[in-house]
Amino acid sequence: MPPYKKRKLSHDSSASSDDAVSRQSPPVSEASSPERLDGAQSESTPQVEADKNGTKSFRDLGLIDQLCEACEQLGYTKATPIQAQSIPIALQSRDIIGLAETGSGKTAAFVLPILQALMEKQQTLHSLILAPTRELAYQIGDQISALGAFIGVRKAVLVGGMDMMPQSIALGKKPHIVVATPGRLLDHLENTKGFSLRQLKFLVMDEADRLLDLDFGPILEKILRNIPKEGRRTYLFSATMSSKVESLQRASLSNPVRVSVSRDKYQTVEKLQQSFYLIPHKHKDIWLVYVLNKFAGQTGIIFTRTVNEAQRISIMLKALGFSSVPIHGQLSQNSRLEALNKFRAKSKNLLIATDVAARGLDIPSVDLVINYDLPDSSKTYVHRVGRTARAGKSGVAISMVTQYDAELWLRIEHALGKKIENHDYDGEKEEAMVFANSVSEAQKSATMEMKDLHENRGKKGATLRNTKGKRVVKRRRDEMDQEAG
Repeated sequence: MPPYKKRKLSHDSSASSDDAVSRQSPPVSEASSPERLDGAQSESTPQVEADKNGTKSFRDLGLIDQLCEACEQLGYTKATPIQAQSIPIALQSRDIIGLAETGSGKTAAFVLPILQALMEKQQTLHSLILAPTRELAYQIGDQISALGAFIGVRKAVLVGGMDMMPQSIALGKKPHIVVATPGRLLDHLENTKGFSLRQLKFLVMDEADRLLDLDFGPILEKILRNIPKEGRRTYLFSATMSSKVESLQRASLSNPVRVSVSRDKYQTVEKLQQSFYLIPHKHKDIWLVYVLNKFAGQTGIIFTRTVNEAQRISIMLKALGFSSVPIHGQLSQNSRLEALNKFRAKSKNLLIATDVAARGLDIPSVDLVINYDLPDSSKTYVHRVGRTARAGKSGVAISMVTQYDAELWLRIEHALGKKIENHDYDGEKEEAMVFANSVSEAQKSATMEMKDLHENRGKKGATLRNTKGKRVVKRRRDEMDQEAG
């Protein structure tokens, strides 16, 4: 393919009410003022069920040639169901509620219409994208840069845990698109001189159910009061449609169309091979190592319930010669980004994660997901196993179920609507217990190193941060986009 011509966006910050995007449909009134997000029921909304079998090219969706070429350069040859259904609606200047899981291609579903609107009417501080976690915000920023490279789009990423001054400087350069976590965005709206979103044309709330799960509701209310109601298009994307998300829809969207690519909230993809081992709790580490040896050389995510377990297992696996790296809420932001980059680059093929990594992380190819600890909810289970078997590929999800987890596992199976394959414990026990001695030694080594980590917690250069003694207000604003575990 010949290289496409680059077209640079101007950096004129002026904006008028007759935006080219807004002219495509008659004006509509805001559904309601953003005073409460209390879970009230919403009015009926037009719905579109995505055709999961049909495939369309991006040109078929009405995107301009430059954007189609950018997609092709990134290897996007056919639109995913959420893209095929939502992009044409977005190009008609309608608000959208998109119900889609992680890995469905929803980021491009809202980024591409925004970029097309920027091509038609250039403006700085044109769009705002809100994300619940720092990692997801950075990933959305990366995709904007990749898809918008041909027009020189500028973006600023605002997240907690980082110095505000470089972010303020980035805002001073008048980016076209701002990607932010809600707490840090509100910090800048209140404290960064000259920063205003009063001319905003597009608002996107990605992983809206997660935004509300993390108690961002009151902050979202304040943000909605600081952006225009009229002439603004709003896209709300969520994995599930809870009463809180319904209420957020009423507070922020105008006459939206609902697009869904999931038949139910506990659906998993057909190419996902799910199974579990029913094992004694005291032998969990042994069986973990046994399973990892069965899948040696493949990429995998191991989910734990606590920060301590994620760190301990990572140390133990390293002692056994596995290439692993942990990611959890007690690592510094730079350490977390470094861990993700190592995993994406495949210099580490195992990521040991708490549920901070269960949603939204852009890891394109994961062969295996292991639930070392079962999650507390069926919804979280679906999000975890959704890290594999993506984009039409097959994948494996294995859960460790102990004598203490039986009731929880039955609830998960009930929510999924099917029985999951149970491995033959007696048939594989002898082979698994071969690793008992080496695992025991690695456990001792990990215990000693964990003791040192906790003693040095919070000191300069320490792996684990010290969260004790922090002001509650600061936690609620600056660190809400980082889960504790």
